[in-house]
Order: sequence, then structure tokens, then C-alpha cells
Amino acid sequence: MRKNSIAGYAVGALLGLGLTGTVSAAECIAPANPGGGWDFTCRTIGKIMHDIGVVDKPVQVTNMAGGGGGLAFNHVVNERNEDADLIVAASSATATRLAQDAYGGLKADQVRFLGAIGADPGVIVVAKDSPYQSLTDLIDSVKADPGSVTFAGGSAVGGFDHLKVLMALGRAGFTDIRKVKYIGLDGGADALTQTIGGHTQAMTGDISEVVGFLKADDVRVLAVMTEERVPGFEHILTAREQGIDVVAVNWRGLYVPRGISEDDYRKWSDALATVAASSEWAAAMKANGLAPFTKVGPDFQDYVNKVVGEIEQLSRKIGVIE
Repeated sequence: MRKNSIAGYAVGALLGLGLTGTVSAAECIAPANPGGGWDFTCRTIGKIMHDIGVVDKPVQVTNMAGGGGGLAFNHVVNERNEDADLIVAASSATATRLAQDAYGGLKADQVRFLGAIGADPGVIVVAKDSPYQSLTDLIDSVKADPGSVTFAGGSAVGGFDHLKVLMALGRAGFTDIRKVKYIGLDGGADALTQTIGGHTQAMTGDISEVVGFLKADDVRVLAVMTEERVPGFEHILTAREQGIDVVAVNWRGLYVPRGISEDDYRKWSDALATVAASSEWAAAMKANGLAPFTKVGPDFQDYVNKVVGEIEQLSRKIGVIE
């Protein structure tokens, strides 16, 4: 029962769009009300696509809130399956909800994931006076005595903040994940406050949530869960550098209808890769606190498939889904 979750193509290929025409009536569905991450993804990427000429008219943004993205997903699968002019905003939350069967039986393979070109990196944080000096210190403590460490996060049990910790522990060989203590709070700030106050031993969240606390010297980030160190935070080691092979980021990306042609999928992949390589997108990431995370086309589809499978397995183990 649910408890409440470049590798780019050559830019030269994009030039081939000039032979068949650029997209002239593109629409991007943001599966939420105006404001927030999905709306940002549609509006910012859509604007840049038009500004740099990969679409010949401004991308229309349609806000379709409902079901944590489920309403839009159902709409695409059942009503727009062959619409080659449609892109849809997605994030790690999309993959988590699909893995936890939160979209009424709809599955991840009923759309095609197009790419992600930025992310809010996952982090594990402790208070500045914590005895834990590294991610491996913390994980070793959990492995020795799971009850000695309580994690706080801004998502519910089974949400992505919770799952980040379970992924890291799984990579370290800890399998008895039901013993991991996690408290879901109302946002990352509350989780940090609990950790700074000594009520929990560590916080799991995104780097954007901890920047202010880090600058105030209230916390230490034990690890960032990215493939490479985050620009501007180069002093923070990745989990991989500490021997824990986990990447867990809140990526910002897109999917397209399953029934579009391979040529149309490649067209959108090339367009998104071109946005990722643009100075306009670099400026947008900097302005909005995003780190580089660029996977486009089949490389991204493979990544999503792997993440969905892992989240589904973990969610079953902790009882979020049957």
C-alpha cells in the first residue's frame, strides 16, 4: 500500500532541420500550476529554443496540474500519443511517481524520455559540530547500528529525499533498509533545522536548500550526489569520490509521446542538446542554482529506466508499494 515518490547528438545533425523545417507549433505541457520546477522547465527551455532558432515560433506553455504530474501523463498517453509537436516537463519526481505506481497503472515506457539538461544535486548534510567527517563515516555508523542515525528530509517516507539515502546505503552493501530511520518534514529548511538542533543526525535534500545554511557555517555537506563536483562548491566531495557509486539529482528535463517517429525523437533530442550547449542555458542555470547534468536521447532513456527500476525495488522493500 502506498504511504505517499552530453551525451548529446552532434549539433550538425540539427542543421538538417533546415531541410524539413523547424517546429512551427510546438507546445510544452507543465504538469503543475504556474511557478515551480516544471513550469520553469517549459518556459525557460521553450524560450531558449525560440531564441536560438531551433523552433520558428515561441513554444506555447500549457499548465496542466493534477495528480503530481499524473493528469498530464495520462493526457499524453491516451490523447496525444502521436503528437510530434509536444514536449512535457519532467523531473526526478516524475520517475519516482512512476516507479511507485502513482499514475493509476501507467508506466514509464508509455512515453519516451527526451533528456535532462540541468539538476539540483542531492546532498547529505550534517551539523557543523557533527562527529561525522565523511559520507563513509556516516554510512559505517548506520551499518554498525542503524538506530544510531536518524535522517531528516523534505519529502515523505518513500519520497526522493528518503530514497537518496537508501540508494547510497545500498551501494555500500547495506540491505536491511527497513531499519533506516527517516523523518519526512515539510521542506528542506525544516529538515536542516532539525539536524542543526541535534534532533536528527543528518539531512538529505538538494544543494539549493542548504546554500544559506552552508554560507552561515551551520552545516557541513558530507557529499554531493553528482557525477562531478558542483561548480561553485568544488570543495565538496562527490559520493563517488568517497567510494559510494551513487548519482541522485533532481534533474530538469522533458519527455515526448511514445508514438512519435524516430526522426521526430531525434529532432527534439538535437534541439534539447543545442539548448544545453548554449550560453543562454548556462546563464539560466546560474541564475536558478542548477548544476550541469546533461543526458539527452537514448542515454537519458537508459538512465531513467535504471532509476525507475531501482526506486521500484527500494519502494517495495520499505513498504511504500506492494
